[in-house]
Amino acid sequence: MVFPSIEFAIFFPLVLAGSWLLMSRPRPWKWFVLAASYLFYGSANPKLCVLLAVVTLGNQAAAVLIHRSPTPRGRQVWMWTAVALDIAVLGVFKYYGFFTDEINGFLNGFGLGLPVPIANIVLPIGISFYTFQAISYTVDVYRGIIEPSPTIDLAVYLAFFPHVVAGPIVRAREILPQIAKPRDPHDVRLAAAVFLIGVGLVKKVAIADFLAREVVDPVFSVPQAYASPDVLLATYAFAAQVYCDFSGYTDMAIGIALLMGIVFPNNFDRPYGATSFRDLWRRWHITLMRFLRDYVYVPIGGSRGGRWLTARNAFLTMLLAGLWHGADWGFIIWGAINGAALAGEGLLRGKVKAPRVVVRWLIVFNTFVFACIFFRAGSLDLSGEILARIDEPGPATLWTWPVVLAVVAVVGLQLLPRRILDRPKLAVERLHPAALGAALATIVVLVGATVPSGGVPPFIYFRF
Repeated sequence: MVFPSIEFAIFFPLVLAGSWLLMSRPRPWKWFVLAASYLFYGSANPKLCVLLAVVTLGNQAAAVLIHRSPTPRGRQVWMWTAVALDIAVLGVFKYYGFFTDEINGFLNGFGLGLPVPIANIVLPIGISFYTFQAISYTVDVYRGIIEPSPTIDLAVYLAFFPHVVAGPIVRAREILPQIAKPRDPHDVRLAAAVFLIGVGLVKKVAIADFLAREVVDPVFSVPQAYASPDVLLATYAFAAQVYCDFSGYTDMAIGIALLMGIVFPNNFDRPYGATSFRDLWRRWHITLMRFLRDYVYVPIGGSRGGRWLTARNAFLTMLLAGLWHGADWGFIIWGAINGAALAGEGLLRGKVKAPRVVVRWLIVFNTFVFACIFFRAGSLDLSGEILARIDEPGPATLWTWPVVLAVVAVVGLQLLPRRILDRPKLAVERLHPAALGAALATIVVLVGATVPSGGVPPFIYFRF
């Protein structure tokens, strides 16, 4: 079940009505939302709910044992046990096939003929997101930032349907206090929620899916059929597509959660307007990057060991970010490119005169776009084909005004000051609720008219 679908259009109004009726009574609200969330998550495959429940109960048991442990050593043992089990779950379901293929290839290269058995394991939707959130809960209990919550609260936090399949990666300390307290439906930020849902629909359906159909998918499917102009257009179009697809999803997720009385953190902040790599990663997939900062980068040393160690830690963190996205060398290279850029920038800061703002922006943006070739292609062979075609002269067969304008608009709007971009939101917040409903209905109709006969494609981050 995806947000822009007929199934969700039936599911969500019923859940929202029940949520508003029960908001002032936390206990029945939790059970109602938990049931709705498991129904939403299990609509793809009911068996996957079992794994989500196991992760929930396992981390809750670890949190309780950490809290009750009388010694620091005991607390540390239970914390690392929980983290190891979470990583093991993620590793088995997401990375087993990748590593067994690589090991088999390595062994065959030496003629050993001892293949590692390969199991056909289905990747559970959202596993990368809810395992990271489970880790944040257990580690924060260990650090004394929070105390163990009731099991039902943790279950709602991990399974909450607006974010369970593709984030944002919200921290336990942000959401658990909201789940625990009663709320008033009259305090729901209706206008902000409707605005985010409407913007998210436009980004995903009208822009991201349009760019995918018209240029990105054709070129990345058969790059040999296209010359340099089309390959370059597809590369920049994918940068626009992946931004609109993922930020569109999180806009809708944040808006839907707001209607349920839950406030999520922002996940994107005009990343294509960044003029440094450090700034870029403070604006792109914010919740993932702050998770990696607090639970990976800082624990391995952060910026405490001088320039070279700081650069190493930044590189390793981005390498892990690439691996988090998928078990494929394309994602690892994507992380390595961005990690090298971030590390190199740190090493040069203060030693080399910074170029003008426009030059810095061009370097940062084009480096990110170049890395996106490996992100989209996935395999090294296809990445090599794309790179080879960039130098191939030929006609521009896919250049149309709608495609070019869409790419320019996606990038150009992010170069504007935030105060300008906030004006439509402020205007929407002054509308009457009836006008808000009419506006959202109009957007749904107009955006729905752009949906092809095959329906709305899955969000890109559903496979992570």
